[in-house]
Amino acid sequence: MPEERVLIRGCVALAQGAIQAGCRFYFGYPITPQNDIPEYLSEHLPRAGGVFIQAESELASINMLMGAAAAGERAMTSSSGPGISLMQEGISYMAGSELPGVIVNVTRSGPGLGGIAPTQGDYKQATHGGGHGDYRMIVLAPNSVQEMHDLTMEAFNLADAYRNPAMILTDAILGQMKEPMLIENRLSKAPPKPWAVTGAKGRSPQLVKSLYLKEGEMFEHNWKMYEKYQELAKNEVRAEVDLPEKADLVLVSFGSCSRVVQTAVKKARQRGVNVGMVRPITLFPFPMETIRNAVKQTGRALVVEMNTGQMVDDVRLAAAKEGEIYFKGYPGGAIPTPGEIEEEIDKLCEVGEKNVAGS
Repeated sequence: MPEERVLIRGCVALAQGAIQAGCRFYFGYPITPQNDIPEYLSEHLPRAGGVFIQAESELASINMLMGAAAAGERAMTSSSGPGISLMQEGISYMAGSELPGVIVNVTRSGPGLGGIAPTQGDYKQATHGGGHGDYRMIVLAPNSVQEMHDLTMEAFNLADAYRNPAMILTDAILGQMKEPMLIENRLSKAPPKPWAVTGAKGRSPQLVKSLYLKEGEMFEHNWKMYEKYQELAKNEVRAEVDLPEKADLVLVSFGSCSRVVQTAVKKARQRGVNVGMVRPITLFPFPMETIRNAVKQTGRALVVEMNTGQMVDDVRLAAAKEGEIYFKGYPGGAIPTPGEIEEEIDKLCEVGEKNVAGS
């Protein structure tokens, strides 16, 4: 594939990234606002030698994904909030069985059926385990169409490297917007998977499972998974940091909301207000140390999310009493404007009318 720049919708960019990552099995059930993903893959995945199945439900989708993953294949499913809720048992089984696979959540407003407007209300479900048991998912949060593509490829690589399900947590804004995207001439390939269940001809049978009944087995298995999550936190944290020296305030935001915050930060700086920003890209593992250092430098942080306050709890834990943590939320499909965020910046930085006017 030659390198080229194209104008493309976010969900389509994600689907292309999956094919480029070597995904050859997709299972999904239609739900707005992610339907461009299965629509694209239904046509293009078979052309790449893959298999597309529109499952009868989200329950079927996640269990099909588990089966393909157990066979050692790169596979993916996608949905939105209500569908992801139905998948939680299967995701827990995948994590407990140490099976890699990619789950995409193009979020919509909720709770309940909600609506198709964008939200970030699924943060805790994604990052703290929406299903049962001690498990975590790898969670990546793009904030551009380019990252919708690139982080999907990264999700497959991380899932395989750590034998753990990975989620792309995005929303209706990024899923439906169009932006220029660079498609590079690079293909990803799955590593060898000697643990996969591919038939026992010529070797001893092996078993992929999450059921451990012998004395102490489940105890040991949970600590084994915990060590894996610690290794993830040590090696795979990703965050975008834009923090000038002697900044008076750091803003923390992720996903599409972070784009609004980036604009507000830029405009505030043009008026002489010294502010910075940290954008978590991995929501798990969370950039704890990065945020702690930023809050230690500035003494305070403003967390902006499109919900009533979810990531803010992780920011408070990360800050570890290094400074004050403030929150501004936009739930139920509301989207902040740069002007609204600038007003919050000015309040916290005690910018007077003279400075606000730039005179």
